[in-house]
Amino acid sequence: MKKRPVVALTGASGYIGSHLLDKIAPYADIVALSRNGNRFENSEHVEWRSCDLFSLSDAERALEGADIAVYLVHSMVPSAKLTQGRFEDMDAILADNFAQAASKQGVKRIIFLSGTIPDEQKGLSRHLHSRLEVEHILGAYGVPVTTLRSGLIVGPEGSSFPVLAKLLKRVPYLCLPRWMNTNTQPIALQDVLSAMDKSIQTANHPAGTFDLGGPEVMTYKQMVNQLSEVMGKNLPIHQVPWIPMWAVKFAVRCLTHAPKQLVYPLIESLRHHMVARETSTDFMGTIPFKEAAKQALKNGGVYQPSRASSSPKPNDVRSVQRLPIPEGCNTEEVALEYVKWLARTLNPWIRTTVDERWQCEIGLLFLKKPLLEMTYSEERSTEDRALYYITGGLLTNEKLNKRGRFEFRKIPEKQQIIAAIHDYMPSIPWPLYLFTQAQVHLVIMWLFRRHLENVSFSSFKSPQITPIVKEKE
Repeated sequence: MKKRPVVALTGASGYIGSHLLDKIAPYADIVALSRNGNRFENSEHVEWRSCDLFSLSDAERALEGADIAVYLVHSMVPSAKLTQGRFEDMDAILADNFAQAASKQGVKRIIFLSGTIPDEQKGLSRHLHSRLEVEHILGAYGVPVTTLRSGLIVGPEGSSFPVLAKLLKRVPYLCLPRWMNTNTQPIALQDVLSAMDKSIQTANHPAGTFDLGGPEVMTYKQMVNQLSEVMGKNLPIHQVPWIPMWAVKFAVRCLTHAPKQLVYPLIESLRHHMVARETSTDFMGTIPFKEAAKQALKNGGVYQPSRASSSPKPNDVRSVQRLPIPEGCNTEEVALEYVKWLARTLNPWIRTTVDERWQCEIGLLFLKKPLLEMTYSEERSTEDRALYYITGGLLTNEKLNKRGRFEFRKIPEKQQIIAAIHDYMPSIPWPLYLFTQAQVHLVIMWLFRRHLENVSFSSFKSPQITPIVKEKE
């Protein structure tokens, strides 16, 4: 009997992941990954695992035993009650954790569903630039990566198509700016699933990038016209010489009630020609746009805002900033410099101490107990990653703070690092925190970035910034 491959499937409870799970279940053993995997019941060939991909240790446990890992992850919608930072930087963390975990667990291949990348890669939108960066990060640790680059996916859920359908449903006519007079190649959900299914089933499928596209290339105006006909509206569509992008973003957000974190990056990508290259006939769709749109609308297909959970969200914080690395320095040195720079910059009001094991305390001179205590994790740190657990202090809710951490990690093949706070639970009242400590942190990280941009190699290594060591008691 042929051995069933073990496929780790991220986003298994989501839009594309849930459909792909049903499609591959007849021949594969599936490790279904979700942030809330404990809510689902296992079956004969499906094992659910809870996994937060912002945690490297979670990712390593999640991919244990997998032959193939399918990556269906993006972070445009915030995952914490307060999220500070750009989605591109959060995408980089998620991909880096996933790729490192896949390498450690001996995964044979990663399959990544990305977006169509134009031939001209200068001036890419933030969304497409992030997708391209994720491709590079996933392949940085030696695991072969098959990237399937898809255009707009026509299906009953997701983002682009349901938002467009909601927009057309609510307006009596539509004005399109000329910068949207670009080509697109939408593809039906079933064609995307078929391409991913073929890639999983082909054991010796080559690594590389393959474009997915439907059978028709059309302008966005033509696509809107066809969708309008399918919806039975036949909207008048006027093309105007110039409408600023900010106005389009604002109008779509107001009319569809979709969050700006979702709408804005997608609209920024509309100025690009999104046409598939002829990479493989196995990956070209056959379902026409109108047929795919009819099926999608029959099964819902119009964007609906997410319902708020009845249970209160924890007061958790995720704050992510991208920083330069001074030439000749590594990530651990930048992390230690951050603590030393804090002591110099906030002196004389703030005292910062670091012992011989890099355990760190930050506090006010006139208070005995520190504001923050951070414990350096030697076991989980490397030359390219410095990890501190937030273990106490007056500004930490020690009762609820179980996974709070502060990390510095290098982005593969770039002279940049990401500084990130994850799962931090502040002790002060939430409204007060939002307007005080949260804003102070952003200012401090901005100043530290300026410091790294201007510091020279010699001053970075100079004696005055060597660790301040606590006296042993």
